[in-house]
Amino acid sequence: MEDRTPDATDEVDGIIASWSAARPDLDFAPLTVFSRLSRIAKHLDRARSHAFERSGLASWEFDVLAVLRRSGSPYRQSPKVLVQQTMVSSGTMTNRIDRLVERELVRRLTDPNDGRGVLVEMTQLGQTLVDAAMTRLTDSEERLLGAMSRPERDRLATLLRKLAHSVDRFEPVSEVSESGETPDV
Repeated sequence: MEDRTPDATDEVDGIIASWSAARPDLDFAPLTVFSRLSRIAKHLDRARSHAFERSGLASWEFDVLAVLRRSGSPYRQSPKVLVQQTMVSSGTMTNRIDRLVERELVRRLTDPNDGRGVLVEMTQLGQTLVDAAMTRLTDSEERLLGAMSRPERDRLATLLRKLAHSVDRFEPVSEVSESGETPDV
């Protein structure tokens, strides 16, 4: 069994050591954080996708339904709110709403305050699936955090919130490889 104590080395330590030997002129301290975040994000994406798939949802379906579920009964929002909270374009959201309507997970309603406006309302089936997905998601993410105590989790959440505020202030420099993907380090 692998040693998972706090002082155990991981793959990132090996990558950093190799880069430090190859490029001793550079400070690789940022990579000790962001390479680990990248690796954790890949594990998290897989765990989330699996939780959603087991509940009969794609990740994007969960995202839209989760916005509606969090809004409280009667679980309806304008497409504009859905766009803002899921961070997709209005065209993408229109397509997603169409597909959710086809699956009978949401319905479109005329906005009673604006006859030209539309509201998107989650159906009972949509609520059942998003609730099941959220239960599976919290169980899965609990397993991923299993090696950490509650105080460690709280401290990590505080540090990640601070990092997120810092990162949110900057537009990333776009460096795209010939294949169209950002390179791994």
